[in-house]
Amino acid sequence: MVDAGSLGATWIALACCLCFVITYDSRNVCCSHAADAKEYTEKDKQYWIENGKEKVTEKVKYVNKRGVAKNIIMFLGDGMSVTTLTASRIYKGQMEKRSGENEYLSFEKFPFVGMSKTYCVDRQVADSACTATAYLSGVKSNFETIGISASVKLDDCPGSVAPGNRTDSIADWSMAAGKAVGLVTTTKVTHASPAGVFAHTANRNWESDVDLAMAANLTDVTQCEDIAKQLITRSPGIDIKVILGGGRKMFFLNDTDQKGSRMDMDLVEFWKKDKAERFGKDKSAYVENREQLLNVDPSKTDYLLGLFESFHMKYHLKADASKQPTLAEMTKKAIEILKKEENGFFLFVEGGLIDAAHHQTIARLALDETVEFSKAVQQAVDMTSEDDTLIVVTSDHSHTMTMAGYPVRGNDILDLSGSLGIDKLPYTTLSYANGPENLQTDVNCARQDLSKVDKNQLSFMYPHLVPIIDETHGGDDVMVFARGPWAHLFSGNYEQNLIPLTMGFAAGVGPAAGVFGGPTAFTSAGIGTAAALAPLATLISALLTTLVVRCVCS
Repeated sequence: MVDAGSLGATWIALACCLCFVITYDSRNVCCSHAADAKEYTEKDKQYWIENGKEKVTEKVKYVNKRGVAKNIIMFLGDGMSVTTLTASRIYKGQMEKRSGENEYLSFEKFPFVGMSKTYCVDRQVADSACTATAYLSGVKSNFETIGISASVKLDDCPGSVAPGNRTDSIADWSMAAGKAVGLVTTTKVTHASPAGVFAHTANRNWESDVDLAMAANLTDVTQCEDIAKQLITRSPGIDIKVILGGGRKMFFLNDTDQKGSRMDMDLVEFWKKDKAERFGKDKSAYVENREQLLNVDPSKTDYLLGLFESFHMKYHLKADASKQPTLAEMTKKAIEILKKEENGFFLFVEGGLIDAAHHQTIARLALDETVEFSKAVQQAVDMTSEDDTLIVVTSDHSHTMTMAGYPVRGNDILDLSGSLGIDKLPYTTLSYANGPENLQTDVNCARQDLSKVDKNQLSFMYPHLVPIIDETHGGDDVMVFARGPWAHLFSGNYEQNLIPLTMGFAAGVGPAAGVFGGPTAFTSAGIGTAAALAPLATLISALLTTLVVRCVCS
């Protein structure tokens, strides 16, 4: 440990020096002069020059955060491809009566951006199960398997229970360091993405005991437990402090008013009893609607289970806002509960319905869910500090939606492109490579005249090339956005499994903790040397940055 007295004196001295440099001859530090205050429009060449200079100055002034990430929040936009981001930011702007092209989603303003490769060990185009294993445990696996290595094939129950084949997730790493863990999603909490936090299974569809029983002809299922049961009765799931999402059906018995699917046990009742026995009956809460969630007192609640739908939660545009909480509201409640933890926390938040809408080629719903996801990220930004909380925003895989044609600036992103095909019929700006059957072609295989179709319908399915049951995922790389301690490590192009290892490094947890002299995990008893020296490094970096800016601007 570093001596606090000498370290404090050093900080004070450096702070004084920094303030002197910043304030001395301030007319040379400021790059903006009254003479240059003219306002330009996009039609002026100087508009773009000044815009660029502003961004360069912003980047030069930014100081990389180091130290230790006390908290980690990972946001996962399921199926949030690059095209989805572009179209969603335009949609966001147009909903606010602007053209939209130059808008930003909240996380697109983060200082560091990278790209990750999403393939499974056995597939070029991934699903949400193998990717969840990669971005939560640091190990790439096979298609439709969760929390196990690629040595286990799909449906191999005996192989999935072998200790050597099971992976540990960042939830395990965080708990081992004394941190709390939370999970929030708009899908079933047993769906592939959230299941990556806590489950080990040779098939992502084994969500309840009934699902598992149906696979008895494929493997020896007696050795395995379904995903819901793992969440409620096994580590690390049993110790997750906040669980919010859909999927009630997987937790209740099939002969109750809750209309569950289970044959063996009531998992919600088990959860209530377990938390009451271990922590006291007043320390936990189970909720099923928005009002109940908002009424939860985070100062008195340490464990929260919220199951708001029997299956997935409803799309934002189709939900009853008085009954179903938004993703931002669930995120806020989770942070309010978790931030009480002295050693910090890991929180996983998924906007899962982006993917669900894409699978039906209902682009409007996919874009709206992305905007809702952006609001949840902003909620987390507003509630945390960049100095001690690492926020990473990414996707598990892409989709086949494209943005094409030559629409004019400000053209409705959800409407026609303004161009015609060789058949003299218009086409939409957004379309898909494949997708479910709809009425876009007639018996003669001619395209439908989309100018005569109401594209404002929430259920309007966008055109696609190849008719299949469900639109498929795409295999292209996805974006990674980061802010907070060690966020600069997320720049570049890398394998998806690097994401949790890097988050763990920043927090001092997991296999990459302490690599190359990295930080040790934050504890309420004190902080390690690397963390203690972080403010010193920050001050030195700020001092050097100030000198650079002065030289550039003078």
